[in-house]
Amino acid sequence: MNKNKKDTKTKVTKSRGQFAIVLLSFKRNKLAMAGLIILFILFLTAIFAPFIAPYGFDTTDYDNTFQQPSAEHLFGTDEFGRDIFSRVVYGSRLSLSVGFIAVAISVVIGGTLGAIAGFYQKQIDNLIMRFMDILLAIPQFLLAISIVAVLGPGLFNLMIAVGISSIPRYARIVRATTMTIKGEEYIEAAVASGTNDTGIIFKHILPNCMAPLIVQISLGIADAILMAAGLSFIGLGIQPPAPEWGAMLSGGRNYIRGWAYMTYFPGLAIFFTTLSLNLVGDGLRDALDPKLKN
Repeated sequence: MNKNKKDTKTKVTKSRGQFAIVLLSFKRNKLAMAGLIILFILFLTAIFAPFIAPYGFDTTDYDNTFQQPSAEHLFGTDEFGRDIFSRVVYGSRLSLSVGFIAVAISVVIGGTLGAIAGFYQKQIDNLIMRFMDILLAIPQFLLAISIVAVLGPGLFNLMIAVGISSIPRYARIVRATTMTIKGEEYIEAAVASGTNDTGIIFKHILPNCMAPLIVQISLGIADAILMAAGLSFIGLGIQPPAPEWGAMLSGGRNYIRGWAYMTYFPGLAIFFTTLSLNLVGDGLRDALDPKLKN
């Protein structure tokens, strides 16, 4: 009994030590820390949007349309007199929500399918992975367009479309990791102790697939935000008057020659959001993969 306690304590200590090493490595990456700070600011902006935005995102003022950026309207106003700064602030809620929820859908479905395929292999593996190959054969953006065209535009359908189109990448990552760790001693010990297949997959395999998944998730959220903005830009995503950044770009392009600021600010919001997520993803990759450390 004392030996088991000692082994458990050793594992916990080792786990904490590895986490500290990863955290220290991440902190040393200045670009990754800069991305994390930007991302943290974006999260605060999304959470406290009603307190930060000076106006409602759908508040119109037809006496102040096409106002250039000023002290009263930091980012100017659009064709309806709506404050662009307020709309960009509220838009952070929509874009971050779509990014995180869409990726959550992809990870849950794709990760489970990948773990099942890698664990059982043979016929089940062939069936699942050939279906993933079919999805991969279709360009991701085109697949998302097809799904939205069937389901119809809207926030919920946009999340589903972006999430489904990203499933194959997570399935392949988890499958490859599962096939690598399936022969490890702790998996064999779980089998020998009588743990069923479901317990092995969800208690032992999936938790050990998190390192490569964490990196892909951070990069995948950036891709999901870009894809959602693209779908909204062509009218298949979140519909006006919702302040989605892609839809704001689409609305501002009609006035880009005389009032280019209408596209600058939502475009910069997309740029800095995706940049921060990519920097964080690169930092996590370097911290979690010893081969990439200097």
